[in-house]
Amino acid sequence: MTKKLTRRDFLKIATGATVASGLAPVARRIALEPFVQPPEEALPGQATWFASTCRQCPAGCGIVVRTINGRAKKLEGNPLHPLNRGKLCARGQSGLQVLYNPDRLKNAVRQSGGRGSRQFEPLYWPQALDLLEEKITTLASPERLAFLGGLMPDHLYQIASRLLESLGASPPVIFDLHSALEGRAAASRLSELFFGEPQLPVYDLARADVVLSFGANLFETWMSPVAQNVAFGDMRSSASGRGLFVQFEPRLSTTAASADEWVPVRPGAEGLVALAIGRIIIEERLGHVGSHRDHAVMYQDVDVREMSAASQVPVETLRRLAVAFANADHAVSIPGGYLAGQRNGLASMLAVQALNLVVAQVGRVGGVFLSDPGPTASLQNKPAVHNFEEVLGLIERMQAGEVDLLFVYGANPVFELPAASGFAEAITRVPYVISFSPFVDETAVRSDLILPDHVYLESWGYQVPSPGADRPVVSSQQPVVRPLYDTRSTADVLLGLAARLEGPSQALPWADEAAYLEETVSELNGSSLGAYNARTPSGFWALWRQYGGWWSEKEIRREPELTDIRSKPLPVSEPRFDGDPQSYPFILYPYPSVALSDGRGANQPWLQETPDPMSTVQWGAWVEVNPETAQALGLNDNDVVRVESQHGVLEAPVVVYPGIRPDVVAIPVGQGHLDYGRFAQAASGSNPLALLAPLTDADTGGLAWGATRVRLAPAGRKQVLARLESLDGEGRESLD
Repeated sequence: MTKKLTRRDFLKIATGATVASGLAPVARRIALEPFVQPPEEALPGQATWFASTCRQCPAGCGIVVRTINGRAKKLEGNPLHPLNRGKLCARGQSGLQVLYNPDRLKNAVRQSGGRGSRQFEPLYWPQALDLLEEKITTLASPERLAFLGGLMPDHLYQIASRLLESLGASPPVIFDLHSALEGRAAASRLSELFFGEPQLPVYDLARADVVLSFGANLFETWMSPVAQNVAFGDMRSSASGRGLFVQFEPRLSTTAASADEWVPVRPGAEGLVALAIGRIIIEERLGHVGSHRDHAVMYQDVDVREMSAASQVPVETLRRLAVAFANADHAVSIPGGYLAGQRNGLASMLAVQALNLVVAQVGRVGGVFLSDPGPTASLQNKPAVHNFEEVLGLIERMQAGEVDLLFVYGANPVFELPAASGFAEAITRVPYVISFSPFVDETAVRSDLILPDHVYLESWGYQVPSPGADRPVVSSQQPVVRPLYDTRSTADVLLGLAARLEGPSQALPWADEAAYLEETVSELNGSSLGAYNARTPSGFWALWRQYGGWWSEKEIRREPELTDIRSKPLPVSEPRFDGDPQSYPFILYPYPSVALSDGRGANQPWLQETPDPMSTVQWGAWVEVNPETAQALGLNDNDVVRVESQHGVLEAPVVVYPGIRPDVVAIPVGQGHLDYGRFAQAASGSNPLALLAPLTDADTGGLAWGATRVRLAPAGRKQVLARLESLDGEGRESLD
């Protein structure tokens, strides 16, 4: 007798078949947890606030997002988060334009007309995963698989690393232009030399009396700019006085404009200035820390007058700043990203960090310390950013035909790497390329398959801030809205792929991304340091999302253990540049844009519309030249100039800018996109990375992005820049 098939039986069979065929949805539905303490202006029943983490830069600031009827309406800083304390920068505020960007990919696609054709054929996700599985299983060797990623969320790095390790492939190479401009790889190496570990240090700006910043654009894009802005506000409002802040760099940046004094040091000579200041303190026995006998050997090769001549900073200025620094109760010296962008980068950073030793400010209030990881140590299993030399190694492998399958996540190397590095040509030699970009950027358009990730307001994750805060912190990330389109979390794609493969399925047994996170962060539950506690894992999981992360209620600073760095002479290294000074008389300074960062913000019109703080230019790129240089070349504002190095050429209009040395020309990074959506393509400008020599600092392998010489020539035409007003106030809007 045939049994009648009920609807319930049919659904059981269908569900089983779906799971067996791999067609089941990768992510399950999970209730979102509203913010634990919504802002006062939120009226009950009208708006719901969700806590998450900003991903517009790697800092890891906490955010709260106001939603109405399932739509995100406004982003603000999380007032409970100890890193940014309720503050948020312009890039963070612009996150809605990532979520609702009209140029987002709405589903998985492949280029039916071949790479670069921009003829996209939509794929169902099961088809995409089948194709991905096929490419993995048909590799001749696991070593022919490569993964290039930017500063990805911490949990995604863990999942990607486990997958690659289980396949027998190399771990991801982590590099993007933002991290290179910050000098993260060099900063990690500096910490190893001074403190014996690669953790990025925290500079206690808030409680410092005197701050010497060498090329660190603290209030713009370097490391954790919101936290540093908050700390600077604390410094200026201190009961002991507003303090002294001095900025050393060849161009007057927003940070330098906020300083008490800007010292326009010769490019690449910042370390020589630091050496001279240290030598003066040692020789004249300045300060109140006792004998400097332990530090004398570090400066035995330093001649103050030679350093003054090489840096073009007068001896009188050096001595005045040495006295102020040594006599302060709380002084700190900060080595920034511009130092790491030179061929003598590590030598300069060593000299700057050594000043903190000389005045005994390592591990002290108002000095430099390491963030105590506390119970978050297990969540920090992520290596430092790779250096440019390692990226060049990957490019060589691609050129040699040793890479058959390339994954690219969170980076746009075709746009971000110097054109002379050869990546754009090398990628054509890789048989199959997969991008996880939500947008068709310059690298995605050279890919065979694009599996678009959710944007961060639709995503799960966590971020251990690096550099950290004054206490253990983990920022949590949760979806604040349901995904708008048929995109899929990259972590879920990798977990779904692992489930189809024998070895990876054992290394990654989690059903989905949220299950992995729930289990991972449960290790924090029960810690006596936490700001909240829960009786059950599910209760902790809810609080973790409501608060926007986990952190200690109290400050916990860690004093670094010093290596034997003080027992050796500090290196004295002159800057070196690519190009003959006679043929290429100017040094190129390609600095990160306050709004666009390394170019990742160029597809957001709010950021394109934001005037640059120093030039007030909008929707474009420009070349800054000193008035003396402009007069010598017959240039005026808006004249188009041809900028040429030994490796490339570009044209852009001029901004005559008195806040720059005559031997330096500066171009903001971020414009010049050929893809990446309508807003990025609509903005005028060229990519200054086309000019850069593919050089490294031999000591760190970091990209020497500040070591290229250029020459200028008038192009014989004008291009009027969109500006809020000129530097002399012309064009200022009338209040009448």
